[in-house]
Formats: sequence, structure tokens, C-alpha cells
Amino acid sequence: MTLFQAGEPAPDFKLPASSGDDVSLSDYRGRNVVIYFYPKDMTTACAQQSCDFRDANAEMLRNNTVILGISTDTVKSHLRFIEKKELPFLLLADTEHKVCDRYGVWQLKKLYGREYMGLVRSTFLIDTEGKLVQEWRKVRVKGHAEQVLEAVKNLQAASTVS
Repeated sequence: MTLFQAGEPAPDFKLPASSGDDVSLSDYRGRNVVIYFYPKDMTTACAQQSCDFRDANAEMLRNNTVILGISTDTVKSHLRFIEKKELPFLLLADTEHKVCDRYGVWQLKKLYGREYMGLVRSTFLIDTEGKLVQEWRKVRVKGHAEQVLEAVKNLQAASTVS
């Protein structure tokens, strides 16, 4: 599988969302999109990451950017997670990990000597034309949302200059 590069179109997709609708990346043309892939609803690190993005959401929106979270959990699980953590953005259910595969985040992982396939925490910044601007793979949660917000602000500043 070949991963896409900065400046190339991000793979489009259609997934069931916590809103009850099917959502495509192309639905957001004209807006920047932060897509964050996370392993599991309700786990400590994923909750922290989602809450960090929740706290940055208003500033993201001011910078013409929407946040979409994707995991392999079900929409039902996402709805509980959203309610518990008061998340203001959509979570998308990739239960068959097809989008995860396309973005190269469904990978072989190791834990306590055991190997298994799983989702590697990763974030992608997509511009208003649907092209990849920046990616963060194997994300460490602490400070990550701030890094992404800084990249969003830089992208928005560059687009208002040109």
C-alpha cells in the first residue's frame, strides 16, 4: 500500500457518523478538516485526546476547520462517548477498518509480546481542496491537539494571504 503525500488529494470516504448520517470527506470541501484516528472509545488516552480536541474545537472552527474523529467502534459506542465527554464534533464508525487501511493507520501492533492488527493513533490535516497538508503518525497525546491547532492557524493564515 502506498501512502499519500502532502499536496496530494486525501482519500475520500463515506462512513456512518454519530449524527445518524453518512459522512464523506468531500462533504467538507471549502473547509479544512482535521481527521484524527484513535484506537478505542472510553479508553484513557483516547478520552484525553478527544477532550483535547474538544477544547480546541472553537478555535478550529474560527479557523475554518472541522474535526472528525474515526475509530473502529460502532456508532452506538460513539454516542455514549460523545455524551460522556461532551464532544462537539462528529465521530465516524469504521468498523471494517476500510478507511483506516486507506490512510495506513491499520497496522501490526505488539503488546506484551503479542502481535495483533490495530489502529495506530494518527492525525491528518486536509485543506479546503481536499489535499493533505500535514500528517502526524504514532501520536503521543500530550500536547498533540495544540500542535495540530498551530498547524491549522498557519494554514488559515497562509490561505488568507494568497
